[in-house]
Amino acid sequence: MATKNTKTAGQKASANGRSNGSMKKSAPARKPASRNGDMEASPFHQLFVDELKDIYWAEKHLVKALPKMQKAASTAELVDAFADHLEATKGHVSRLEDIFEIIGMKPTAKKCEAMAGLVTEAQELITEEEAGSVLDAGLIIAAQKVEHYEIATYGSLRTLATRMGHTDAANLLEQTLDEEKETDSLLTQIAESKVNEEAMAED
Repeated sequence: MATKNTKTAGQKASANGRSNGSMKKSAPARKPASRNGDMEASPFHQLFVDELKDIYWAEKHLVKALPKMQKAASTAELVDAFADHLEATKGHVSRLEDIFEIIGMKPTAKKCEAMAGLVTEAQELITEEEAGSVLDAGLIIAAQKVEHYEIATYGSLRTLATRMGHTDAANLLEQTLDEEKETDSLLTQIAESKVNEEAMAED
């Protein structure tokens, strides 16, 4: 006669639980992936950082170039515009350093070949052209080439920052973008109201 199994259902469940636990440990809960971490490792974020390094170098280079352009100018309004933009550019450098801090990076510059070329053009103009309204007209052209490059760069950086959720960085980039546009408009005003006409009349 077969021996009767006297274990209760509860005892069986308890035994099975101990057995399963001894053979297989529970898998630890998986930590959700960090969205910011994933973004920082992405090529899209790296593009943003590379462009940030590029314009950081460009602005620092421009700080050195603007005093030479100011010294070469002869129209009072243009001299003042270059002086004002020099101070604004120093502020742009500081603002970029704040943006690097916001995204958790040390401010780093990467040579901007575009700005280097634009500044070289301005320096060649100063060397080749005599002081006067014609040189001033050329300096305005050189300066507006710089402004247009900066406007394109800051506009693009603001868009990238907004897309990645870097709201504070985007706001700072927007401030600089607005200032670059104001400078470009001022240079146009100086050229059209005075410099171009005087340059045409110059012998």
